[in-house]
Amino acid sequence: MSGKLYGVGLGPGDPSLMTLRAVEAIAGADVIAYHSARHGRSIARSIAAAHIRPDHVEELLVYPVTTEISDHPGGYQGAMDEFYTEAAARLAVHLDAGRTVAVLAEGDPLFYGSYMHMHKRLADRYDTEVVPGVTSVSAAAARLGTPLAEGEEVLTILPGTLPEEELTARLAATDAAVVMKLGRTFPKVRRAMERAGRLPEARYVERATMAGERLAGLADVDADSVPYFSVAVLPSRAGRERPERATDGHGVGQVTVVGTGPAGPLWLTPETRGALAEASDLVGYTTYLDRVPVRAGQRRHGSDNRVEAERAEFALQLAARGHRVAVVSGGDPGVFAMATAVLEAASAADYAHVPVRVLPGVTAANAAAARAGAPLGHDYAVVSLSDRLKPWEVIAERLRAAASADLVLALYNPGSRSRTWQVGKAREVLMEHRAPDTPVVVARDVGGAGEEVRIVRLAELDPSEVDMRTILLVGSSRTQVVRRGDGQEVVWTPRDYPEG
Repeated sequence: MSGKLYGVGLGPGDPSLMTLRAVEAIAGADVIAYHSARHGRSIARSIAAAHIRPDHVEELLVYPVTTEISDHPGGYQGAMDEFYTEAAARLAVHLDAGRTVAVLAEGDPLFYGSYMHMHKRLADRYDTEVVPGVTSVSAAAARLGTPLAEGEEVLTILPGTLPEEELTARLAATDAAVVMKLGRTFPKVRRAMERAGRLPEARYVERATMAGERLAGLADVDADSVPYFSVAVLPSRAGRERPERATDGHGVGQVTVVGTGPAGPLWLTPETRGALAEASDLVGYTTYLDRVPVRAGQRRHGSDNRVEAERAEFALQLAARGHRVAVVSGGDPGVFAMATAVLEAASAADYAHVPVRVLPGVTAANAAAARAGAPLGHDYAVVSLSDRLKPWEVIAERLRAAASADLVLALYNPGSRSRTWQVGKAREVLMEHRAPDTPVVVARDVGGAGEEVRIVRLAELDPSEVDMRTILLVGSSRTQVVRRGDGQEVVWTPRDYPEG
């Protein structure tokens, strides 16, 4: 009869944080296995030392490399894969002989631990039990004495070995975070924290619950002093006063104009998520504000869609008093949206000292094009059919110019309850230069619950089926419609164009 395999979580370092089940598993084992570097010292063994008996058979599993530099033909990963396979084979000999094997693991066995590599190679062949342990993440939060995440906050666990750009994006987007595996990665992690605007709130925890434990602000830590067994922590924002005042000492906040894309959270960029999370005040059209998660301590100022200038000035007034304001816009804020209104107001002398930045978002045109295929694959023009801010004669002239240049057209704001005739007039203008069978993508509520994307011909475009939540993409003379093998129609505009 085969023996039993245990993956035993020992907790973060303090032996008193081992679970009763972990102690029981070690006591009942014939073989105690643990990993170590070439020096032969094992942190896992030192945690469990009081429970290891002289009659235990000990299997020391020594890593062949501890950095990603290796002369193995398969490189670092090849060397480690070979090691794990050989280590699993050594343990299998004991299991085949009917012995019970306990593999010790710091923290939790299946959380960034070496045991998992034994588990993947042995658990399908032998009776296996995993004994969970207190992770270094939980230990770090406990030692800091601060909540990691509350309510609907998102906690992100990141390895410091990720590329710096990836770390920056994820740190900017999340509410709370823990970055593992510091050591040599610390300078990169610190830069990522700073670039994400999170360095002031970041904490450092070294050897939590162990001898030599150290707690500090991450910004104050010397990179040369950081061991592998340390973590960077961004604690919960809930319950903390939001930083309204800028750090320049002049009492002036800032305005960040953000685009939420065409619909909900799936369309937000990490940078936009970060700006929304750190703001003290959100200002915007109520429909767009409803797309943003509610956060404790954050003030929301909703308004009607037709008061862009007033909304922009209100945001600047808040920032002038020291608030960190996010102006929330749909799509991309620079495309028929709030960025223009904010920058126009910010150009006045009263607000020239208020910092303003604009963060991009996925445009309605890009979202609709992606759903339909690639109709914007060549040159295209973007025109709003709304005559609320410019006369129809100007719109018609621009449609003629773009159509005569054989550009694909993205038509924003095509219709509403008070504007019912513009689509029909636009169709008449375009057919002066376009064939009746020119493909038109009619995309409504892209990304939303009522999403509908259809391909019609220009001559068949029905104005009654177009509203304010619709965008129209009108093809050029080169735009193709192809029905693929699965029955789906796709639209694409070739990138080449015939000479002459």
